[in-house]
Amino acid sequence: MEEEEQRKGGGAEERRGGGAEESRGGEEERLIDPEAVQLVVRPKAGSPSSPPGDPRHHSGSSRKSFRLDYRLEEDVTRSQRDAGGRFINPWSTWSFPSYATMIRLFLTEKNHSNVPSSKEVLDKELPVLEPFFLRSPESVGAVGPGLRVTWLGHATVLVEMDGLVILTDPMFSQRASPLQMLGPKRYRGPPCSVEQLPRVDAVLISHTHYDHLDAASVAALNRRFGPELRWLVPLGLLDWMQSCGCVNVIQLDWWEENCVPGHDDVTFVCTPAQHWCKRTPLDDNRTLWGSWTVLGPSNRFFFAGDTGYCSSFQEIGRRFGPFDLAAIPIGAYLPRGIMRSQHVDPEEAVKIHIDVQAKHSLAIHWGTFALAYEYYLEPPVKMREAMEQQGRDPEEFFTLNHGESRLLAATQDVFD
Repeated sequence: MEEEEQRKGGGAEERRGGGAEESRGGEEERLIDPEAVQLVVRPKAGSPSSPPGDPRHHSGSSRKSFRLDYRLEEDVTRSQRDAGGRFINPWSTWSFPSYATMIRLFLTEKNHSNVPSSKEVLDKELPVLEPFFLRSPESVGAVGPGLRVTWLGHATVLVEMDGLVILTDPMFSQRASPLQMLGPKRYRGPPCSVEQLPRVDAVLISHTHYDHLDAASVAALNRRFGPELRWLVPLGLLDWMQSCGCVNVIQLDWWEENCVPGHDDVTFVCTPAQHWCKRTPLDDNRTLWGSWTVLGPSNRFFFAGDTGYCSSFQEIGRRFGPFDLAAIPIGAYLPRGIMRSQHVDPEEAVKIHIDVQAKHSLAIHWGTFALAYEYYLEPPVKMREAMEQQGRDPEEFFTLNHGESRLLAATQDVFD
């Protein structure tokens, strides 16, 4: 039995520092059977069973998986649900306004976004550049011990590190909406199409909102890369991903981890964020949301996704920091009476940068869609001011043009 467990473990104990492996919260023992699709959930004797329809019963992948690691510290925040099985935010910093309050604030607050209608002005202020991989496709992945990041707009980031190419929250459509005739329209187009992307090994999804989980982009990526592309998603999203045709899908709870087959020296951990989920009138918070931590032998990357400020970023920093790079949202924060709990402002983004112990951070979630009331060029200005107020080098927390890359090398950083 011991030999069988070690075989399934794929060397995880040695890679993660050894120690006795414990079940999550002492309640369950979970194994992934490498030959099966299902993530096996075996409640320990005497523990309560999961509620009916619990999406954890459907976790898994049609590709070979790895045993998960459940050695959790006692001081980390775990995901929680209400009596109806919907996920909730467990922090005192969460307070979602009523619909009446949101309507009142949106009607009474002044919209300062002022996005120009002139393409010439936008091309000057927010240029869209040709990504390096269209000019030099042979250089993809050739980053040595370093890390290269390319901003593709909004929360879509291409990261090359430790032999992997990782894509976050892919959004290549013109509108963040179930209908391409209505809804928020991007004022800066994507610098490339899905068909022009280089190879992608893994996609990270933070949550289900339309500006972060775009069905057309998911379908295009699945057509392009097929079952070799691994999708890592928060708990509850497996069925939706499979409805799009994706088969190589792993869904994780906060603090659970997995790998890309053939690259088990790089660990992907679903970590907390303060946000919410909704795609239809009836599915509020039926799926989990989160941030992502990627731990490689040479580099560490943190993707904050979409979030309000909460104490779990300190937990992430203590457990996994320092990070070579973090991708942190800085936009869509006004009116604060509506956005405070769900979207950090630039000052809070800097706090996350400090909390997770990031050596460098890339500003995301700005300059693409007019989702809120702040002036469209204000977020990076406020971000630099906040860095200076904290006594930090403003160059630690940087912006990129759409399509621009930055190589964080062992010797010096290079823009491309």
